[in-house]
Amino acid sequence: VQLQASGGGSVQAGGSLRLSCTASGRTLSSYAMAWFRQAPGQEREFVGVISWSSGRTRYTDSMKGRFTVSRDSGKNTVYLQMNSLKPEDTAVYYCAARRGSTDMDYRKYDYWGQGTLVTVSS
Repeated sequence: VQLQASGGGSVQAGGSLRLSCTASGRTLSSYAMAWFRQAPGQEREFVGVISWSSGRTRYTDSMKGRFTVSRDSGKNTVYLQMNSLKPEDTAVYYCAARRGSTDMDYRKYDYWGQGTLVTVSS
């Protein structure tokens, strides 16, 4: 599976961004697609995940209600809609895929996109 992430950029606090991650190389019906982020000097952090087959999502508590993961099966694309952004959301955001169930542990994911930088200014 090859993953191509896009949509990062600079935004002011309170603003919104939508990240996209397009997959190629496999059908995704048995995959979970997740978003992680990594700020400088920090560990990679789970953001949210979606089961491609069921559409069920999971989020880390701190992002629930602000971030939404969705998918478009026809475009083989997963999205991360980010609202009410805060400066502490500044990070490189990665999409990732794994065959099987959703998981919050980045070590369980086999395929990674290249990362897209999100910068939120106060």
